[in-house]
Amino acid sequence: MTSDAPASETATAAAPVKRLGRRSLAGRLVLVAAVWSTLALAVAGFILVGLYRAAGERAFDAQLDVYVKTILGEMVVESETAEAPAAFDAPRNLGEPRFSLPLSGWYWTIRRSHDGHVVFASPSLVGDPLAVPDLGEAMTQSGFAVGPTGAEVRFLQSAIEIGRERLIIAVAIATADFRAQVAEFARQVALTLIVIGLGLVGAVFLQVRVGLRPLTRLKSSLSDVRKGEADRIDEDLPTEIAPLAVELNALIVSNREIVERARTHVGNLAHGLKTPLSVIANEARTNEGAFADKVGEQAAVMSTQIQHHLERARMAAQRRVIGVSCEVDPVLSRLTRAMEKIYRDRALDLSLAVPEDLRFRGESQDLEEMAGNLIDNACKWASSAVTVRAAARTEGGGRDMVEIVVEDDGDGLSEDERREAIKRGRRLDETVPGTGLGLSIVADLAALYGGRLTLDGSAKGGLKARLILPAL
Repeated sequence: MTSDAPASETATAAAPVKRLGRRSLAGRLVLVAAVWSTLALAVAGFILVGLYRAAGERAFDAQLDVYVKTILGEMVVESETAEAPAAFDAPRNLGEPRFSLPLSGWYWTIRRSHDGHVVFASPSLVGDPLAVPDLGEAMTQSGFAVGPTGAEVRFLQSAIEIGRERLIIAVAIATADFRAQVAEFARQVALTLIVIGLGLVGAVFLQVRVGLRPLTRLKSSLSDVRKGEADRIDEDLPTEIAPLAVELNALIVSNREIVERARTHVGNLAHGLKTPLSVIANEARTNEGAFADKVGEQAAVMSTQIQHHLERARMAAQRRVIGVSCEVDPVLSRLTRAMEKIYRDRALDLSLAVPEDLRFRGESQDLEEMAGNLIDNACKWASSAVTVRAAARTEGGGRDMVEIVVEDDGDGLSEDERREAIKRGRRLDETVPGTGLGLSIVADLAALYGGRLTLDGSAKGGLKARLILPAL
């Protein structure tokens, strides 16, 4: 025996897939375009900002290199003779006053390579150290460090040989302005890409709307066929979906041919069986005896069965007709007027409440047969009043339905009797004329249309029949 858990889990997992399948095609295309555009533009933005930052750092390093070379030129002292070693002195004029302003963010130092001792330093350091990494055996190094004030600086340091001394010249400049420029550039890029992204999504939306417009025309044309306002679907469509319209038209034609053949066979079968049965019934009535009575009884049963199954065949054939609908109000109004005349000697109070724009998606004669059986049955058993009302309702899955409720104030039926009443050929009271097929035919026909018939107790004391049918 299998457990119910896997089935429930499968149903739960299938629900999101079903909801996803019902999502708008245009919405899918726009959503995919929006997601792709967002990702592509975000990546492009990161790349642009990264390139701008890298270019800024290269410009920073080029500026620092100029100051390193300027310091080198200012500090080297030429020897008086070729044999004497070169000497160096403190740089004096670098052409940048911010190297002299205390903690200005512009700093330089000259230190010995072997012990890190600072030989000279810019006045802007005011005695504080310039914390840069050890150069090691490399000749040049650049990067970011923390300045004396705790603010970030960009540094460049180079090793030089003066005589027998290996000195390291380090120049650093605060990056606050550079970071502000990068942030401003990033904001401008983000704003520009957002505008471009919105423009792209808008363009895709328009493209999708224009591109899918033929599908809207196809839907409208198919709706006209379903409503009975057109015989075929318009085939004047783009080459990609025109074959679909052609195939649908072929399906409609084939459907009509099948229905016509079914109706013809039903009619032929009815004529072929009724005459022999009538002869048998007449012969049985003209003779006396148990055998004749039995033959007459079985002939009546056969006639009832044939009537039932022929009715089902006719209903099934009509149910397959595409593009048929009718208004509910005229049909119910016509039926109530007819019942008022038929039962005028009982002075029944028949009330009707139906919206004018309510439409049933099916044959008007089928609606007449179903509603007629229910109203006639209510009139038979009512004491004084019958209420007929119809309304639109929406069921699970978003299906639009028509609900027709017929109530009477008669004696009503028990729950078991209500179940028996829908069974074919069951008559709960033999004193009232009828074949017992009425409610069974209503239930069968409603099921063929994808609807249902339910019987409940009425607040008036009698029976309440609720007929649910597809709406247009």
